[in-house]
Amino acid sequence: MNKRFGINGFTLKMLAVVTMLIDHIGATIVERYLYEGYLYGVYLDESLWYQLEKLDYILRAIGRIAFPIYCYLIVEGFLHTRSVKKYVLRLFGCALLSEIPFDLAFNESLFWMDSNNVFWTLALGLLAITGIDYVDKKYPLYNTQIRYGNLCRMILMAVTFLVPCVLAYVLHTDYSVAGVLCIVIMYLARRNKMLAVGLGVLELGLTCSELEFFAFVILIPVYFYNGKQGPKAKWFFYLFYPVHLLILSGICYGLGLGI
Repeated sequence: MNKRFGINGFTLKMLAVVTMLIDHIGATIVERYLYEGYLYGVYLDESLWYQLEKLDYILRAIGRIAFPIYCYLIVEGFLHTRSVKKYVLRLFGCALLSEIPFDLAFNESLFWMDSNNVFWTLALGLLAITGIDYVDKKYPLYNTQIRYGNLCRMILMAVTFLVPCVLAYVLHTDYSVAGVLCIVIMYLARRNKMLAVGLGVLELGLTCSELEFFAFVILIPVYFYNGKQGPKAKWFFYLFYPVHLLILSGICYGLGLGI
């Protein structure tokens, strides 16, 4: 009997990495030519500018696939990790490591507080669902054995959700509150992966931009996701983010489009 075709976690991560790279090529190199080229003595005729604008739209549309996959994998990682604490620390560590490369690539600065990388959002989203899971176990719904248990549950649920959202907003993280909410939605709907991802993409489309609706295409690979980890390449996926941003900022510099 033939085994049913399946996609493992490694394949999903590679899909996220490739589409993120495509997105960031548009957001750095192409958009600097489009919107900042004149600052560096680069002038485009109307026809070339229009073509680059269409290319940028295509690249950014493809790139919308990446973030919802990362959100879904954060939920999967939380459900299967041996140590949530180490998982959270890895995400925050990568956020710190990636901040300068992120600022060089997108803000043309070594340090820019008004915009911070997506790993902060992913880490805060993980903190949110960790807190929700703890409260859910500590104060089960309709538990009459704990005095004011349901009230405590509602208050703590609100706090564990709102604190990461406020931090994402204050820190100006990539995808900000919408990103944290996406992870929470996917966690709450985790028993049905198609519903979880569909609701997450819908939320991003309604709260961020219509371009996010292109991410509905990920329902296809998620449908075939078999829940297996696949080849282990944990540190590759963590380090790819800051390294590729450094390379892209270096390319921009080499093309005369930045510091």
